[in-house]
Amino acid sequence: MRISKGALLVVLAFTVPLVVELRTVLAWVNIDLSLFESAAIGLVIVGLVVVWALLPEREDDRQERDDEQSDGDVPNGN
Repeated sequence: MRISKGALLVVLAFTVPLVVELRTVLAWVNIDLSLFESAAIGLVIVGLVVVWALLPEREDDRQERDDEQSDGDVPNGN
């Protein structure tokens, strides 16, 4: 998984107001979305986020993160 389950939950929670406000912003420019169309856009966004989150990490990304975490920090044993 690319992100933690908690972070995924937070990202998905932010999509709800995003979709609602997208509908409002589009109404300002005379593009009316029905409730069904808004729900469909929301499901597509949620689906893309979940698919991205469930993809395995690339080896390059994993190696970079491991290198950053092991900067020679050694616990002092006190």
